[in-house]
Amino acid sequence: MKTVDYIKMGLETSRSLITGLLDDMKDAPLTAPTSKGGNHPLWILGHLTFSEANIMYCYVQGKPNPLASWQETFAGGSDPVADPQAYPSWDEVRAKWDEVTAHTMEVLATLTDDDLDRPSHNCPPERQDFFGTIGQCFLVATMHRTMHYGQVADARRMAGRPPLFV
Repeated sequence: MKTVDYIKMGLETSRSLITGLLDDMKDAPLTAPTSKGGNHPLWILGHLTFSEANIMYCYVQGKPNPLASWQETFAGGSDPVADPQAYPSWDEVRAKWDEVTAHTMEVLATLTDDDLDRPSHNCPPERQDFFGTIGQCFLVATMHRTMHYGQVADARRMAGRPPLFV
């Protein structure tokens, strides 16, 4: 198996897992994962979408993030709020998620294993350990989805829903 095939499998699996949980929370998008708050499903969906667009467009391709206007709302370090007016609609964010994840797969399809060792673009010096190469960018994209998976699973439990996977 080539490394790009392994990455493709990881991206497809992580997308399927997190999207299944997120779609189940469309009717309760602002449910916090704990009694003390936390990242709710709408924020997670927007955050993953914004962040992956940033990784693929800025770091992998050296282009501007087409979702730059979402930075204040969804970038790392932004605080989720329980006000639905603070966010684009679920359907808008979900449609952008589909666009961004499809773009990620299109970019990956153009790469060879050797391309994965190429330096990324526009990577802040303090983030070289995470985004310094094209391969690292794809690894973070895969892992980022699974990192937030647990938060969505917890929000589902707070909404009174049983686990999907036991």
